[in-house]
Amino acid sequence: MRPVRTVARTLLSTMFVVSGARAVANPEPYVDRAKPVTDRVAPLLRSIHEDIPTDPASLVRANGAAQLLGGLLLATGHFTRPAAALLAGTLVPTTIAGHPFWDQDDPAQRQAHQIHFMKNLGLMGGLLLAAADTEGRPGLGWRTSRAVGGGRRRVRRAVRSARRDARIAVRSATAARKLPG
Repeated sequence: MRPVRTVARTLLSTMFVVSGARAVANPEPYVDRAKPVTDRVAPLLRSIHEDIPTDPASLVRANGAAQLLGGLLLATGHFTRPAAALLAGTLVPTTIAGHPFWDQDDPAQRQAHQIHFMKNLGLMGGLLLAAADTEGRPGLGWRTSRAVGGGRRRVRRAVRSARRDARIAVRSATAARKLPG
């Protein structure tokens, strides 16, 4: 299954590497479409820290850098689960800004944007699967519950052993009192 995962992740990441590199190198073609989304996000970013750049070109570039980084990590098999989650997160504003089919009056344009919107939903589904894929190894949640369960078993065993030792000590002390001298 390893070769299939490797090929699938590489194919899935290709679009993000290419579009991310384009957005980092030249954000201007994306700025007009991104502006409605960046205008909504800018006040939130300013409330976090006033030094965060909130102009549309910087936000497009930042989103592109995240896509480029996440795509490279996913393609190379490093930090694949966080990389897939990062890419899924970057896909939300990209899809909303790039394919607002609900705003289109022309039926052909509306259908084209709707197709791309659904394509991005399909990509998001693939990214969510990649983010949840443990490659057949137990996930962090299972390992944590297993460790906690193992700790509980060890504590129960220690308590039973201590009770048994205490009973033996009580019986030994009682027997010792009955001995002469």
